[in-house]
Amino acid sequence: MTEKSQNEETDRADRTRKKILGAAIHQFSRHGLAGARTDAIAQAAKVNKALLYYYFGNKNGLYSAALEDVANKIAESSIAALESGVTAGESLLRLALNHFDRVCSQHEFQNLMQQEMVRFHRGQSDIMPMLARSLYRPLLKRMQAVIEEGIGTGELCEIDWLQVLYSSFGANIMYRLSAPMMRVALPVETTDRLAPDVRRKAALEVLGQCLFSDRNHGLKLAQHVLASSPSPTVKETTPKSKELAVRRSR
Repeated sequence: MTEKSQNEETDRADRTRKKILGAAIHQFSRHGLAGARTDAIAQAAKVNKALLYYYFGNKNGLYSAALEDVANKIAESSIAALESGVTAGESLLRLALNHFDRVCSQHEFQNLMQQEMVRFHRGQSDIMPMLARSLYRPLLKRMQAVIEEGIGTGELCEIDWLQVLYSSFGANIMYRLSAPMMRVALPVETTDRLAPDVRRKAALEVLGQCLFSDRNHGLKLAQHVLASSPSPTVKETTPKSKELAVRRSR
C-alpha cells in the first residue's frame, strides 16, 4: 500500500469515527446510556453496526468515547477563552460568556454531561473521575490562576476564587434548568426577560459590576465582550408568552 493510499484510508477512518461519535452523542444525550440503542446510532451515522464495535469495542466504550469527545471540546473552548491575550478580568468575562453560550446553544453536550454527573453522584460513573483528573483539574487550576491574577492587579475584588466560578457558571446552568418553570410562574408580560439574549447580557453585566473593583470599568468591559462576541443561534425550548397566556386563560 502506498503512502497516499494509507493516508486516504486513515482519513476515511477518521471521518467514519467522527460520524459515529456525532450520532452517539445525539443518541446518548437524548436517551442516556441505558436507553440509547446501537442500531439507532449506526443508522444515524449511516454505517454498518459492526463498525461501532470495530472502533469502540462495545456500547460502553462508545459512550466513554462520546463523553471524552464532548469534555475535550469543552476544555479546549474554555482554555481558548482564558488565553485570548487580554486582562485577567476580561478573560474571566469571556470564559463566563463562553459557558453561557454553550449551556444555551449546545444542548446535546450539556445534556450528556449532566446525565453523567448524575451517574457520578450515584457511584455509577467510571469515566467522570478520569475526565476530572485529566481535563478539568488543569482547567480549574488555570481558572484559579486567572482570577488570582486579577485580584493581585487590583482589577478584581478580593473574593474567593472558587465562589467566583460557582457564581459565574452555576448561574448559567440554573438559568437553563429553571427557565421553563419561571415562564409559568412569572407574569406573562415579564417572561420576555427570560429570552437567552436578554439573560446573556444581564448575566455578564452583573459579573462586571459585582466582581470588579471599579464597577464602571467592569460594566464597560462586559459590554465590550458582549459586542465582540455575537450570540450563537439558540433554539427556544420554553413556551412563548402568547402560548402561556392562552394556557392561563383556560
